[in-house]
Amino acid sequence: MEKHRHKDIESLARLITAADAVVVGAGSGLSSAAGFNHYHWTPALETYLGEFKDYYRFTSPFAGFYYCYSSPEQQWAYYTKYIYSMWHLPTGQPYLDLKAVLAGKDYFVLTTNVDMQCERVFSGERVCSYQGNIGYLQCAQPCHDRLYENRELIESMNQALRGTVLPPEMVPRCPDCGRIMVPWVRDDTFLEGRDWRSGTERYEKFLTRYLLEQPEKKVLLLELGVGEMTPGVIKLPFWDMTARNSQVFYACLNQEASSAPEHLKGRSLYLQGDLADILKELRTQLEKEK
Repeated sequence: MEKHRHKDIESLARLITAADAVVVGAGSGLSSAAGFNHYHWTPALETYLGEFKDYYRFTSPFAGFYYCYSSPEQQWAYYTKYIYSMWHLPTGQPYLDLKAVLAGKDYFVLTTNVDMQCERVFSGERVCSYQGNIGYLQCAQPCHDRLYENRELIESMNQALRGTVLPPEMVPRCPDCGRIMVPWVRDDTFLEGRDWRSGTERYEKFLTRYLLEQPEKKVLLLELGVGEMTPGVIKLPFWDMTARNSQVFYACLNQEASSAPEHLKGRSLYLQGDLADILKELRTQLEKEK
């Protein structure tokens, strides 16, 4: 098994080296490998959110994010500590390894993760945060098209916390209409405004440059930790682009077993296992070949 995986990693390293461009599709499995598993409790997140976990008996960090609280003060107490943890926890090693893997390549990162890890290691011009970014707030209406970076505000709110409750005067409100602000994370109020459109336009322009304007160029679609929750954002479009373009190759790395349509055989590669280990080995292999 290990020998087979090593051969696959060697093959993937050759594909990356040969590619003119790499498009990364980063899903929740990549953050899970970095210690940010938002669907299950991990030591890193429990350190910050343990008091809420015990008080509300949350089964996961995301359970607290979507819980129906009795008051905005309770809801924003949890949001505050959750967002505070995202600002203060260190960058996950798999993200640093991915950055090294992409060194010297023309690349773009499409991510459904909202935990700011991609934005920490990659230039904003090379990232599309399709589901939002927890480091920003928006009006809950939303009454206007603007996002607000929340780091300084969250620092103040964290200082004001009283156990699992935030003082009413610290609950963030829209400067225009006075409604309560919410994290810029995909839900029924999600603001698909100019910042979101700018990200999707950057992604589309990158694809256009290679798939339409330079179809002879080799493009690697590198899918990392993408599950079945939102296949229409990364997985299905990656399959479609591979099927439609002879110079496109699809590589899927995932903790769970995965598969692709029969007609992608010969132009696809699958690596199952811990993404932290795989990316570390891939980085080592690429550095060895330089």
